[in-house]
Amino acid sequence: MPDADNDHSTSRNADRGNPTSATDWFATTHWTLVAAVGDQDSPAAAAALEELCRTYWQPLYAYVRRRGHSREDAEDLTQGFFARLLERNDLVGLSPDRGRFRAFLLAAFNHFLANEWKYRRRLKRGGAGNPLSLDWREAESRYAALGMDGGSPDRLYDRAWVVTLLDRVLARLAEECAAEGKGGVFARLKGCLMLERGEIPYPDMARETGLSEGALRVAVHRLRRRYRGLLRREIARTLTRADQVDAELQSLFAALEGRG
Repeated sequence: MPDADNDHSTSRNADRGNPTSATDWFATTHWTLVAAVGDQDSPAAAAALEELCRTYWQPLYAYVRRRGHSREDAEDLTQGFFARLLERNDLVGLSPDRGRFRAFLLAAFNHFLANEWKYRRRLKRGGAGNPLSLDWREAESRYAALGMDGGSPDRLYDRAWVVTLLDRVLARLAEECAAEGKGGVFARLKGCLMLERGEIPYPDMARETGLSEGALRVAVHRLRRRYRGLLRREIARTLTRADQVDAELQSLFAALEGRG
């Protein structure tokens, strides 16, 4: 995990834009999205389900593949899980006292898998449509890459979860830099985000970019600080208390590195 400095100005750009937009990832918590999904009378329910599905389907797909299901069955079960959540209104009444959102989602998925024979019967009768068109080839490739080191389905789920978070934060940071006219800077420096500070080859990068080493160090420091700030905010959205963020960071990166 990179040892970027703590960001004391994490809200500087994180809440820009329309807070009701489906692309404004940082405007609300995932528990708020759960509430929207549970309220079938709300026009926001469908959009909330779509965001939840697009965010978390790959960790669930990796989990069910490691559980021994075929690629085709994993596709059906992952799609069916999200379709069932909305169809049966299973999220009504759920509240943040459930704790970590990733733990809640996995528990709900396991409950669904325990009753999968009912789902399969419905599927044969033509039930359970596809709520979203998803890139299954990408999911299978990621599953293969993350699963190379083995491990339990739960561990693989956590690894896929943190990769999903990092991808989302990286995309958000790229958007911010592009909006500020710094897309080129981001493209040149993004490789530094997951390195320890002592591993960054500043002299070589200075020659490649044409920047002085001093200017390069400042640019990398700012980018890493912003990246860490956005990551902490995204993780905070999945928790119920702000003081859980550091522990969750340690837990997730331990899972990514195959520890714990």
